[in-house]
Amino acid sequence: RRATENVLSFAALKGSMCHRKTWFAFTPTTDAPPWNIALRLDTSDPWHFLFQISKKDFEGFKNLFHRFLQVKGPSVKWDKIHKPPEDLIHPYDKIKAQVLPDSVAASLNKLVVVKLNGGLGTSMGCKGPKSVISVRNENTFLDLTVHQIEHLNKTFNVDVPLVLMNSFNTDEDTKKILQKYTHHRVHIHTFNQSRYPRINKESLLPVAKDLGVHGDHGDAWYPPGHGDIYASFYNSGLLDQLIAAGKEYIFVSNIDNLGATVDLFILNHLMTQPKDKRCEFIMEVTDKTRADVKGGTLIQYDDKLRLLEIAQVPKAHVDEFKSVTKFKIFNTNNLWISLAAIKRLHEQNAMDMEIIVNPKTLDGGLNVIQLETAVGAAIKAFDNALGVNVPRSRFLPVKTSSDLLLVMSNLYSLDAGSLTMSKKREFPSTPHVKLGSSFTKVHDFLMRFESIPDMLELDHLTVSGDVTFGKNVSLKGTVIIIANHGDRIDIPAGAVLENKIVSGNLRILDH
Repeated sequence: RRATENVLSFAALKGSMCHRKTWFAFTPTTDAPPWNIALRLDTSDPWHFLFQISKKDFEGFKNLFHRFLQVKGPSVKWDKIHKPPEDLIHPYDKIKAQVLPDSVAASLNKLVVVKLNGGLGTSMGCKGPKSVISVRNENTFLDLTVHQIEHLNKTFNVDVPLVLMNSFNTDEDTKKILQKYTHHRVHIHTFNQSRYPRINKESLLPVAKDLGVHGDHGDAWYPPGHGDIYASFYNSGLLDQLIAAGKEYIFVSNIDNLGATVDLFILNHLMTQPKDKRCEFIMEVTDKTRADVKGGTLIQYDDKLRLLEIAQVPKAHVDEFKSVTKFKIFNTNNLWISLAAIKRLHEQNAMDMEIIVNPKTLDGGLNVIQLETAVGAAIKAFDNALGVNVPRSRFLPVKTSSDLLLVMSNLYSLDAGSLTMSKKREFPSTPHVKLGSSFTKVHDFLMRFESIPDMLELDHLTVSGDVTFGKNVSLKGTVIIIANHGDRIDIPAGAVLENKIVSGNLRILDH
């Protein structure tokens, strides 16, 4: 590791050589300390291709890898963790109780919406960016986002731009799709995350042999997590461009979180903080349930708000971290951040986000690691940071077909790109839905429903095995449907299942 660190450290000093095709490897001399290195030319060394990457990407990777080598043990000391003071976690109800001023349009004109758009739809059996999966009335995640912002711009006669942070996996396809929004009243910008090489877990050398990202080379590279937003945004030039245009804050969220819409009350709360305590960072948190026990939480640490992720927790305290009673809130990844503060902190190299070591196994069986950071982990670097405890409705991620069933159902109504819980639902919580592996891919999921069931009175749904649903099915209370291996269950059209367990074999045959 020390030798590798020497190579990387020296490479940083040789940034001017990035255009050259040769690689200078360095080997400690036999009679010198390990930090003294002698030069030998080696064009076959697996690190040589890194000099062909843009200097900024290489610098970012070099710094991240260098920090990874330095890390020893947990990044937090458990006895220094404290519950955040109440005055730093503001309840949304109190914020919403404030009357919106006439200047809300002026505040909107200082806002930029940023969506994290680096992910693919592969986990749901789809090709291309996840943001182009249809989720409601043939509208994709991206369609809904554009409709939301266009509605704001028209309603308040403002210019709130949309910025997409793409990855090398999604950029090309996304730019083609954006052409359809040319005549919409929303200015759309894009920039790309960095591209870093995956690292062989044993040798700590990159698995890539060239700069290709397609075909056999595709799994040698990765986008390094959404914490890369600060550096990539800055390096793209778009950050300075937006500041020059009078923009002050960004609202950042995952593009697959359908609850993450611009909230005028939070925006007003952000803009009306005292000048001597101007807030640079708001993290939306919400109450944790047993389904969210692995989610990151806000803590007080060294007199600063800090995001604590499960990966940082010592093994002896993991159960305590998962406790709903001690850590009652979790991060929704809906964030409001000052543009000027991002610029200042990046230029001071003051973010210091914890490294997430993400192990992967490639198709050929090779064990690799990828080094990532999380956007919320930078909260400790910003001045006067706050948490806002928001309703669960602002956290509506679509990660699986089970989530997709919820947002496609009559539990939600769609208005100007925003989903809201139906007023016909008697209680505000969403049902717990668990669909089996036969529903994992979106195509298979859609084939198994002639129409989406009525779920207004549903509490819990579990479906396993080869199951299909006819038209106008109604599900109420707790419904469990299990088709054993080799069996099939067809729920007939118009069926009403209330507090039922259905198992075995049920075929509806045409005659």
